Amino acid sequence: MPSFDIVSRTDLQEVENAVQGIRREIGQRFDFKGSKCSIERKEGELLLLADDDFKLKQMHDLLTTYLARRKVDARSLEYGKPEEASGGSLRQTIKIKNGIDQETAKSISKSIRDSKLKVQAAIQGEELRVSGKKKDDLQAAIALCKEMKLSLPLQFVNFRD
Repeated sequence: MPSFDIVSRTDLQEVENAVQGIRREIGQRFDFKGSKCSIERKEGELLLLADDDFKLKQMHDLLTTYLARRKVDARSLEYGKPEEASGGSLRQTIKIKNGIDQETAKSISKSIRDSKLKVQAAIQGEELRVSGKKKDDLQAAIALCKEMKLSLPLQFVNFRD
């Protein structure tokens, strides 16, 4: 029986490469000279440190630009609230999403069931397995998932005949 998996994975190596590029640019740009702006990656999150709100927004722009260059979807980031840090600076934690949470998986599964396609969607941990008798039905399910407005990027892997 043909099947495929719906996953949401973020390539952490590409995120690390983007962070390295941002660090280089912060060191070279004139508007960041003399500032204490920095970016660090720890496990599944990024830590931004900026002098003020304007520089924090500049770092957000740099982050989205560098991630786009590396073909990492910006929807895979979950921005936390900026907090006051020592010396009047701002600190912000950005979580890197990996995997599909249960609530999103249930909504994807429900919309596949409601579409009356002859496929079954099963939640398996942080991914979904969609199976059906015809390849055309599976491709219609992929098209349906691409049309959905979700807050995380989806990849379709392990397409088996």
